Amino acid sequence: MNTLLRNELVVLALVLIWIPGYAQLDPATDLQHAEMKSASRQQLIQTLETRETGSNFDIHYDRMDWTIDPAVNFIRGTVTTHFTALATLDRLAFDFNSGMTIDSIRYHGIRLNNYEQSEAQTLEIGLPGMITSGQPDSISISYHGVPTGGGFGYWVQSNHQGTPIIWTLSEPYGASSWWPCKQDLSDKIDSMDILVTTPNAYRVASNGLLMEVTPVSDTMSRHHWQTHYPIASYLVALGITDYAAYSDYVPVPGGDDIEVLNYVYPENLNSAINQTSQVVPVMQLYNELFGLYPFALEKYGHAQFGWGGGMEHQTMTFAYNFSFLLVSHELAHQWFGDKVTCGSWQDIWLNEGFATYCEGLCYEHGLGTQDWQQWLTGKIGSVTNAPGGSVFVTDTSSVNRIFDGRLTYNKGAMLLHMLRWKLGDEAFFGGIRAYLNDPELAYGFARTDNLKQHLEATSGQDLTDFFQQWYYGEGYPSYHISWDQSSDLLHLTVAQSTSSVATAFFSMPLQILLHGIDRDTMVIIQHAFSGQEFAIPLDFTVTGMDIDPNHWLISANNTVTQQTSALQIDPEKTAIRIFPNPVTSILYFTTPGISGLTYTISDVAGKQMKQGALPGSTLYSVPVTELPQGFYVLRIAFSNVVLSQKFIKVN
Repeated sequence: MNTLLRNELVVLALVLIWIPGYAQLDPATDLQHAEMKSASRQQLIQTLETRETGSNFDIHYDRMDWTIDPAVNFIRGTVTTHFTALATLDRLAFDFNSGMTIDSIRYHGIRLNNYEQSEAQTLEIGLPGMITSGQPDSISISYHGVPTGGGFGYWVQSNHQGTPIIWTLSEPYGASSWWPCKQDLSDKIDSMDILVTTPNAYRVASNGLLMEVTPVSDTMSRHHWQTHYPIASYLVALGITDYAAYSDYVPVPGGDDIEVLNYVYPENLNSAINQTSQVVPVMQLYNELFGLYPFALEKYGHAQFGWGGGMEHQTMTFAYNFSFLLVSHELAHQWFGDKVTCGSWQDIWLNEGFATYCEGLCYEHGLGTQDWQQWLTGKIGSVTNAPGGSVFVTDTSSVNRIFDGRLTYNKGAMLLHMLRWKLGDEAFFGGIRAYLNDPELAYGFARTDNLKQHLEATSGQDLTDFFQQWYYGEGYPSYHISWDQSSDLLHLTVAQSTSSVATAFFSMPLQILLHGIDRDTMVIIQHAFSGQEFAIPLDFTVTGMDIDPNHWLISANNTVTQQTSALQIDPEKTAIRIFPNPVTSILYFTTPGISGLTYTISDVAGKQMKQGALPGSTLYSVPVTELPQGFYVLRIAFSNVVLSQKFIKVN
């Protein structure tokens, strides 16, 4: 078997740069994860982004004090909210379940009776006086009731092997089903104290650090969690059952170890201990790629719950099991979704696309058991399983569309992979770190344009067309290459069709692996338009080629066709003679007297400048006055033969 000699070259049409030294995951798991994540929350379909609840005040701090027994489907407690008015106001509005019973609302020690619970799931409170813009203030709401949410909704009471459990899962529109909040993507709560009184047999899993567990009676204890990192309302969570607890630790060079606190069902303790340790090398990889774990002063953790997936609650992921896919995906959300949260459900790919791509990065770096290239082919196969659909979410009233596995998760992940291919690792990962550390975005919210701007800044490239085609656009390309080789020159014509009429063309660099008898060579062409032609100098005979062999692009149904080489034609019958060369106004050329000839004139980038049909004559003239000065290629085609000749246009 011959040893393959590999070289890599980048082809910018006819301008060539040589680079020396180039020598299936089934997507069902991810799709199932996404489908469960959407189906479990379809009960509250509403577009809260368009509501103005709480838009006139900014929350700084919440103190939650609840009493919850997981054996009883019920919550009682008080939420005290500290805020600053953003405008002069005499009313406050919270998103809140209208089925809850209000026990009292207190403001400056005064009990308020002027409030209204609406069917729109809001609580509007009339204040006894005006609050001026910029004024800090606070209000306490005491309530009780049975939170809505259903079997796999936002608040669930269930059991594991007969032991009761209550857990919450609020993304995207469910926090208000169990506590009064601002359920938006514009205001994070700067800090929180979460106090839960529950029977002594149970532990409480929640956000931040466990400060203390204090007995309040012979049978009840109060669990006090505290976080000082800004948090979106949908990332606040509770899990209450007879958890067994243990910790893993992630070493940090030059710093303190990061605790990973695990709350698991006692019956799963032994298997969980073996699985949760997978998080250690994964966090080390993410620390290296994206910067230190963003909540390092508190903790990371896992809490087991009854829904068959995972949810990236800030500092403590809730998970059904601890498979490598779930562990790697949910941990990635602490950077992408929790530290920087999508500023609109239209941009949910900033959460889910990134977390999905991080799964692949783990495989690329040798973590887990999945092959990296197989993972990529699985994602491409998922995306190309249907012809349309954009990563951009056009209908945020549909939770199923927000969490669409094919588009939000897999196409979002491949969009990032293509950006990495287009920009290179240094600019791509540098742009991601700049995005995560932008003081306007870190521990806040971001839109897709924010990411685009950071990637443009690190790469120096304009990404407008890329996002128009791949983010807002729909579908994917199919590449169709026809080729022939004459002497030491390989001719390629690269056409493109698209799966959706919504996007006419996808402009991307394209890898092509050229096969020879005793060597392979990788070329990279900058595909700018369909029908673009390329001429590549080669010192070996090509026997075949593969399109995108390393799976950098979303594409499918690609074809390669070899044309009859001009080398197989009698050169006396196929000679082209051009004069004058250089030319200023009229280009003359001679060809064999064969009917059915066509000609094209292309510039060095492969852009077609002129074309036409030729009668069966031997002498032709073509006006070229309008062409800018430069190098051009004249091509004459008949049957399966393509003849070419270079010329220079001067003024």
